[in-house]
Amino acid sequence: MLPPSPADFLRRRLVGKVRAVLNDVAAGQQPIALSDEALFERDSPIRMVHAGVVSMLVGGVRSLLLQMLHPHALQGVLDHSDFRADMHGRLRRTARFIAVTTFAHRDEALGAIERVNRIHSKVRGTLPDGMPYSATDPRTLAWVHVAEATSFLEAYLAIVRPAMPMSQQDEYFRQFAVIARALGADPVPETKADAEALIAELRYDLATSDAAREVAQLVLSQRPEGAPAAVQRTLGTAAVDLLPPYARTMLGLQRPLVGALPARMATRTMSETLRWAFRQR
Repeated sequence: MLPPSPADFLRRRLVGKVRAVLNDVAAGQQPIALSDEALFERDSPIRMVHAGVVSMLVGGVRSLLLQMLHPHALQGVLDHSDFRADMHGRLRRTARFIAVTTFAHRDEALGAIERVNRIHSKVRGTLPDGMPYSATDPRTLAWVHVAEATSFLEAYLAIVRPAMPMSQQDEYFRQFAVIARALGADPVPETKADAEALIAELRYDLATSDAAREVAQLVLSQRPEGAPAAVQRTLGTAAVDLLPPYARTMLGLQRPLVGALPARMATRTMSETLRWAFRQR
């Protein structure tokens, strides 16, 4: 057998490093196996968008920042999460849920949704003003979903495929709606225009706070073990640049005018490198 070529050796190293970041390798967690019996067909918009490793990381950070502006979502994290000690773990669990529900066999996907629903049923409490909150509230779940869907898509458009046809963007929302409804979200957008209208409506539910700004700084400052600090800064800069202006203002963040373009170029380079490493089309 011939020894691996330098290119194959580099591919393996890159793939190994990425899998170590996205999967709990120490606990024996393996990457998600792609299935032809998933909830969504191969090469459909949701599978194309969610296959972009770098864009999903940027979109995931953007999504978390947006979600923390919802007082109910924020309080649930503060009361029922160890995010301060394990921010990477939280991001990794979210990434794995997205991967399972997008790419794995439909039975595995439905099982993951059921597990999340069971967890959400136990997440409840009281806001500082005395108002009760619950992770099963359909309107709160609607904000969490639309923050995720728009963030993943905007990052994909910015980093991977700027010319994605609007018909495919709308189909992405229709496909992602299947998961959102199974999780109890309501209302759920089925087109990009629906998503923009829902964000405009739900903005009245949002609020700025010291806690939200603290979580934002934690999201942007913590990095996965083994990931270079420069990579974490680049991903964070790209995510903040993609935030809507109102969100940056509410979180006390400045638009990275100087670093935005280099970060965008760097994320595109990383994206293409990983597509090469994983031999993605």
